Amino acid sequence: MRDKSIGRTLRYYRKAAQLSIADVIEIFQTEYDIHYTNKAIYGWESGHTQPSADTFLTLCKIYDIHNIIESMNYACKSDKGPLILTENEERIILQYRENKKLRPAINKLFDIEDE
Repeated sequence: MRDKSIGRTLRYYRKAAQLSIADVIEIFQTEYDIHYTNKAIYGWESGHTQPSADTFLTLCKIYDIHNIIESMNYACKSDKGPLILTENEERIILQYRENKKLRPAINKLFDIEDE
């Protein structure tokens, strides 16, 4: 049974990485010596077919997907889909976690109740 949301998510991450299908094909050829056609990638992204496990993991590497389970919506707690962070947003979150003294001020700024 194919999960069409995987294809939609792969397409989302490809576009977020600002890669065209031609770019992905070229990366597969030049960096991995693997040859795919436009039709194969369209098939994956439309959900008509799915890449092999090895190809899927390579796509995740190309698209810079670090948390595969959450990125594919399998562990997502939000109805809005996966939370995709920019590098700056990730740094802010890490700073928030590391600097406990600033948390009350940040929580007040964003009107967030303490947990």
